[in-house]
Amino acid sequence: MPVLNFHMVLAILGIALTGGILGLDRTAAGQFMLSQPIVAGPLTGWLLGDPTAGIVIGATLELIWVLDLPIGTFVPANATVETVSATAIAALGSPGGASLPVIGFSIVLTMALVPITMKADGLVRQWNSRLADAAFAESEGPGGSVLARIQYAGIALFFLKSFVLYILFLPIGIAAIALFGQLPDVFQRALSLFVRLLPIVGVALVVSKLSVKTLDQYFLFGFACAAVAGQLFHAPAFAVLLLTTAAGWLGARLSDGKS
Repeated sequence: MPVLNFHMVLAILGIALTGGILGLDRTAAGQFMLSQPIVAGPLTGWLLGDPTAGIVIGATLELIWVLDLPIGTFVPANATVETVSATAIAALGSPGGASLPVIGFSIVLTMALVPITMKADGLVRQWNSRLADAAFAESEGPGGSVLARIQYAGIALFFLKSFVLYILFLPIGIAAIALFGQLPDVFQRALSLFVRLLPIVGVALVVSKLSVKTLDQYFLFGFACAAVAGQLFHAPAFAVLLLTTAAGWLGARLSDGKS
């Protein structure tokens, strides 16, 4: 059973800081795609010594949320918070390497928190809108220094939102992992099967949102390459999943850019 000791507290704070910075890449600043699950998951896993868990979680959640974009007033699920949280919970809750059941349970646990992250994102957007409205309500209009302060304040709010969510989610998730280990083997097998089948759900979502032409050019090509690599070179399962996901992600991005 993992113990919430000094080193684990430091790890939680470090991941909260890292996740908060990665979260800025979604809409607040940068947008270099570092906040995407396919990047955020492996990075978090590498920092915590379990890159395999990060790759599996990141690749799977990338498939599910690849086309769930924050466009206009739509507030999608915060895939960055979900991915970083799931990876950190799995890695910190299972020192030495998270098993498939633990990875599956971590995904289920964090996906159940999606409404909370969406609500938090919506509140931050509202607060930032009020800051801008208050500045432009001045009779002489906002000056350059005022606009700069508003911009920095908005970025700080986005960071603090993610940071606080990690501080709340991670200890609860680590404690839940300890309780999950006490459940009968049937639950372990069910969550292991869940992880193996979850990419199929992601593939179905990609297929339903991409045109047949894009699917043929990118996703099927990636799947064929992954299948050949798996058969001829005995590539690990997570490598096959990663290659297929990368192809689907590329096709989705190019398709979105052309539309």
